[in-house]
Amino acid sequence: MTDLPPGLMISAPSSGSGKTTVMLGLLRALREDGALVQPFKSGPDYIDPAFHRAAAGRASFNLDTWAMGPSLLDAIAGQAAGADIVLAEGSMGLYDGVATIGACGAGASAEIAARFGWPVVLVLDVGGQAQSAAAVALGFAAYCPELPFAGVILNRVASARHERLARLGMERAGVPVLGALPRRGDLALPERHLGLVQAVEHPDLEAAIAAYAAFLRAHVDLAALHAAARSGPAPRTGPLPRPPAQRIALAQDAAFSFAYPHVLAGWRAAGAEILPFAPLADAAPDASADLAWLPGGYPELHAGTLAAAERFRDGLARFAQTRPVHGECGGYMAMGAGLVDADGARHRMAGLLGLETSFETRRMHLGYRVATLLAPMPGHDAGARLRGHEFHYSTILSQPDAPLAEVRDAEGAVVAETGSRRDGVTGTFLHLIAAAE
Repeated sequence: MTDLPPGLMISAPSSGSGKTTVMLGLLRALREDGALVQPFKSGPDYIDPAFHRAAAGRASFNLDTWAMGPSLLDAIAGQAAGADIVLAEGSMGLYDGVATIGACGAGASAEIAARFGWPVVLVLDVGGQAQSAAAVALGFAAYCPELPFAGVILNRVASARHERLARLGMERAGVPVLGALPRRGDLALPERHLGLVQAVEHPDLEAAIAAYAAFLRAHVDLAALHAAARSGPAPRTGPLPRPPAQRIALAQDAAFSFAYPHVLAGWRAAGAEILPFAPLADAAPDASADLAWLPGGYPELHAGTLAAAERFRDGLARFAQTRPVHGECGGYMAMGAGLVDADGARHRMAGLLGLETSFETRRMHLGYRVATLLAPMPGHDAGARLRGHEFHYSTILSQPDAPLAEVRDAEGAVVAETGSRRDGVTGTFLHLIAAAE
């Protein structure tokens, strides 16, 4: 494989520092300058890659050192072939991972940056501080000595004097300043309980991204940032995930949209045909498909529409009589008997499984998961160990079917969200990222 294009990791000390706005603005600004930019997302976030794609005009992929083995990481990094520059967006804080093991934090954005040789651009919220911000930046630069560090973009700068003082501190600490962004309250992306709204739901995403690009172009040294990009040795070639069937009916609409890009890319690369259908439009899976797959999303926001979608429900039931059906998280909930929404109203779901879930009393379920299958599911045999991520606010009221897997969190503790199986129907609360290598 040829060397990777030069790259940068756009990260921050914590969530809420502004790195997504910076990432989208940089992707679009560099694209406007004629560069082919390959975006990546560190960690299991399945919302940001769709925003990246809109900004860069090129598919974005997740990279996750906890959930993915070396060969899969290299295969996904190889998707940057032909690009001029790589921009990877971190998750949470730069060193935040599942545990303290690992040179730069296991599963952390820093570990991805170190693996691929991408220098870190730290988006630093300097609100409420000035020269002291340099001590924060210096600590992040020194915490993992083997991690390349490009410099900082100062965010939420209150005034010219504030910027001057912050820059003086950075100069004293020897930390390059690649840009300084004035405080603006009108550039925030809309959010809901799982983070950002989906890209397809943004009321005017193109205008928002164009505004981010203009803002970044006015306040960031794009030439210096491009010059700071680096990459390490070429990754080894490796396989993307294999498809679980040849013809896959995939639910795709505002209620079912959380499918990892590398998984779908692997299916397509192996020659599988993906046949989208929209349950919210009362569409059933293609009768010629070998498998129906319902990914995660927001069924709780569309529970009434799903309950009234008789063609979808009846078509899915007919499909399940002869061929496998699998659902992840929101897809799993929609395959159950019923779903109670945030107002306490129960809605009938597809009834392929006995699962009953409720959003009336919200409880967050968040974290990496390791599932050891107790029975086969599409694409994997009994006994397979799968790695994935769980993130939802539903409560299980009833889960009467046979468990699909023994599921543990990243620290090995058993969790109750085992998934379910009934005949050829299977479902899990985890979003599958990869089989354990």
